[in-house]
Amino acid sequence: MLLWLTAFLSNYYRAFHVFQYLTLRAILASLTAFLISLLLAPKMIRTLSYRQIGQAIRTDGPQAHLSKAGTPTMGGALILIAIVMTILLWANLNNHLIWIVLLGIVGFGLIGFADDYLKLMLKNSRGLIPRWKYLWQSTLGLTIGVLLYMNATLPVETQLVVPFFKNLLIPLGIFYIPWVYFVIVGSSNAVNLTDGLDGLAIMPTVLVGGGLGIFAYLTGNITYAKYLAIPFIPGAGEMVVICGAIVGAGLGFLWFNTYPAQVFMGDVGALGLGAALGCIAVVVRQEFVLLIMGGVFALETISVILQVASFKLTGKRIFRMAPIHHHFELKGWPEPRIIVRFWIITFILVLFGLATLKLR
Repeated sequence: MLLWLTAFLSNYYRAFHVFQYLTLRAILASLTAFLISLLLAPKMIRTLSYRQIGQAIRTDGPQAHLSKAGTPTMGGALILIAIVMTILLWANLNNHLIWIVLLGIVGFGLIGFADDYLKLMLKNSRGLIPRWKYLWQSTLGLTIGVLLYMNATLPVETQLVVPFFKNLLIPLGIFYIPWVYFVIVGSSNAVNLTDGLDGLAIMPTVLVGGGLGIFAYLTGNITYAKYLAIPFIPGAGEMVVICGAIVGAGLGFLWFNTYPAQVFMGDVGALGLGAALGCIAVVVRQEFVLLIMGGVFALETISVILQVASFKLTGKRIFRMAPIHHHFELKGWPEPRIIVRFWIITFILVLFGLATLKLR
């Protein structure tokens, strides 16, 4: 909206033309989302506390978590509100990719909200029945895949790009749709599984979002894309505004979510943010880079899969508890140590992901 306003004002005052630049809008998006999160969070926390919408803690988990019972949750709704408001203010709303990614963010956020609402407000311990949860995730993932496939104008938009190789582009054809579904649903659930300690999920999300923002800017610029031997996708550069919003909203939320947390994000935030990362990675054709940068998310997911498979096949558990961050807790690692070390690992992985731009 502000993009349209500044474009109109630039006809009278040339200085407003500066707001058309992606880099400036990405910075302003980060600052806007950060301020929205920072300003609205205290009121949301008070409201959640007043309505007694607090976290339920498993008694079979780490005993240190018992003190967190009752901590306000569903704070992830604040993150998504800040992101959506910022996108509507600073993004080019004539770009269809913006609306497709917004569909993913809001849609998966609503699925998480339904799950949190049933658990926390209606006191239904099961929450959203898994098969219904998976059905709605699958429906949304496939819908986004179909929309991207139908709106693709260049062959590269539906080709699989493999890092470290300049010219290795694998045509997916109609299989692009299930691939998009797999990436978005997988990313959404991976972030959700990681969200188990104070600030553990949000900071990696911020780092990965920032890394994908760099890819988005370069992918949407034909000069840089050609120089770096990455796909040029018209309109993909606008994703940098969404990435900026994710970074700003995430940092604003971290102000209150850092150890010891005053609020948790809940499924509404984790599912929405994970879907956002998956959608952006698909748009800029960097799904494997998302896997590299989001290695912590992948590790958490794999630990759950291995734990379940091992227990069903052998009756024995590989880890003391899954996801793996709980394994380290039960080994005696203090919670802040686990959190910061996972942040450090993510930072290194994001740098490695960015290095693939030249390692081709």
